[in-house]
Amino acid sequence: MAEQYVAAVDQGTNSTRCILFDRRGRLVSVAQREHKQYFPRPGWVEHDAAEIWRNVTRVVPAAVRQIGAAPSQIVAIGITNQRETSLLWDRRTGQPVGHAVVWQDTRTDRLITELAGDEGADRFVDLCGLPLTTYFSAPRLRWMLDHTPGLRARAEAGDVLFGTMESWLIWNFTGGPEGGLHATDVTNASRTMLMNIETLEWDDKLLDAFNVPRSVLPEIRPSSGVFGTATTVLPGVRIGAALGDQQAALFGQTCFSPGEAKCTYGTGSFLLLNTGKEIVRSTHGMLTTVAYQIGDQPAAYALEGSMAVTGSLVQWFRDGLGLIHTAAEIETLARTVDDNGGAYIVPAFSGLFAPHWRSEARGVIAGLTSYITKGHLARAVLEATGFQTLEVVDAMNADSGIALKALKVDGGMTANNLLMQFLADLLDVRVVRPMVTETVSLGAAYAAGLAVGYWPDLEGLRSNWHRAGQWLPDMDPDRRAMEYANWQAAVQRTFGWIRPEQQDGND
Repeated sequence: MAEQYVAAVDQGTNSTRCILFDRRGRLVSVAQREHKQYFPRPGWVEHDAAEIWRNVTRVVPAAVRQIGAAPSQIVAIGITNQRETSLLWDRRTGQPVGHAVVWQDTRTDRLITELAGDEGADRFVDLCGLPLTTYFSAPRLRWMLDHTPGLRARAEAGDVLFGTMESWLIWNFTGGPEGGLHATDVTNASRTMLMNIETLEWDDKLLDAFNVPRSVLPEIRPSSGVFGTATTVLPGVRIGAALGDQQAALFGQTCFSPGEAKCTYGTGSFLLLNTGKEIVRSTHGMLTTVAYQIGDQPAAYALEGSMAVTGSLVQWFRDGLGLIHTAAEIETLARTVDDNGGAYIVPAFSGLFAPHWRSEARGVIAGLTSYITKGHLARAVLEATGFQTLEVVDAMNADSGIALKALKVDGGMTANNLLMQFLADLLDVRVVRPMVTETVSLGAAYAAGLAVGYWPDLEGLRSNWHRAGQWLPDMDPDRRAMEYANWQAAVQRTFGWIRPEQQDGND
């Protein structure tokens, strides 16, 4: 019998990939295409959803062809996506209404202030688990409905559909204008600010507060479960899962028990702690989110700390400043010095995410002297990711009441051994990297394979997990405390940079 595979479609911030995995959870092929980034105004970030779908139609067949497989050897498709990126499209033509507004976009600054009113950023936390910030989907949807002429009337008439990227892909996979399925999963729905975190349904109070018509919203489904059958690209193959990318990484790292945590280091970085069936309400700037839901089982929840700028800071160092030619060179440059020389970079390019949630903050380089070289700056770039992680871990420990004992890591930045050691030193815990670092795609594949019986249960998935690297803490506690205090002083200098009169994104 021919080998069978699960296809994971990972629709990310910078590119779209299709990765095939075999029964042992091994990556057997990968195809990838980047898409264009649009920056029409300061703070605005957009994608062309039509271009992204075209890329999907190319990378999926390419991944299958790579290993000489037939489409019939693909047993399921799992979809994972950049979360919070929001778009509207015409139900009849299938054409997007303008560009998708990306999760990094800050155009809703002023709207956030208006919605917060006297109740503040936590106005809706009890209902949806999320603070009011530019990060989430509902403010973007409201902005699009308010600022595109005639769009609200079309939405209320049922002529346009809303979704995050997995909804767009599911709809197109299953027929698009010819009967496509309009659906999302609980993890992505939990990032909109429109889903009740307890009932896992769209909440009327939230819809009213954001002035969003229910008619535009997709059906909420479990993360692992058959959504439908593809009619194009891989006709006849079942779509078995959809998860937001960070929840998919948690699943791929097999963090199925309460207290297990992972951090994915990519464009931004995201640390998730599984809290099981318990909804932990954060008082320290963490997000309460759905981790995953398997079929008709109760949902698992998580605490999340989101860092907006980590890998993208290395890209800025490379492309914006031109101090390195490739991202990998930053480790070599950073190793030319023994420490940061007293320089700290706080990359609040689009505000600060967890645990601060300060959308008006902007980045600083603090502690500059004539002693500082590009080697010190390279080290400060890497250390910024470590310090941001420590802030999140401290907050998470305080919320959960359980001190983190180990951190599973994945994503492109984990290839940087200097950064991984710095993480272990700062966090004072063991940092572990798995054999398969593409855990976002692996998690989507695992969830889809479970839905169709390709893998029998969670324990079978755990047995596929193998350690590839480990870093143990080796930093003097006094030095750790001093460095962290310096970092926190630098963070304070980012606050209040953008004043209300400068928030012109809604004009």
